[in-house]
Amino acid sequence: MEDLVMTLLKTSDRAIPTFPSFFDSFFSRDLMDWNNSNFSTTNSTLPAVNIRENDESFVIEVAAPGLAKENFKVNLDRNRLVISSEMRDEKTDNFKKYSRREFSYQSFERSFSLPEGTVDSENISAKYADGILLVSLPKREEIKPKPARDIEIL
Repeated sequence: MEDLVMTLLKTSDRAIPTFPSFFDSFFSRDLMDWNNSNFSTTNSTLPAVNIRENDESFVIEVAAPGLAKENFKVNLDRNRLVISSEMRDEKTDNFKKYSRREFSYQSFERSFSLPEGTVDSENISAKYADGILLVSLPKREEIKPKPARDIEIL
């Protein structure tokens, strides 16, 4: 079953930044430029993702605080699960001598290749609460672990 979880994971040469590279990155960046970097080594705004497996299902947790469930889209096309989000915000303030107009646009997309024949695609569910999107991918009955049993010797 460990191989199934690994199929869902994206691998990276450097999953955990080393101590020296953290400090090198910290001191080399412009501290006043917080543009979309979120202090990540990839300079992206992709939310953190955890993938868990138990006997019954795989669970994908996406940390995306500040969004609403209406901002998300979860799509399954064959064995490819795509989780995306888009949020647009526009604010306008009118004063006597000037106007201020601010735009905000955030989006992301993460995709996962599901191991063929392992997920019950008809019963995939998603729930957003407390800043976490939980996508539950139930396993097909055929791949769930079976309890140990004694075999009669004839």
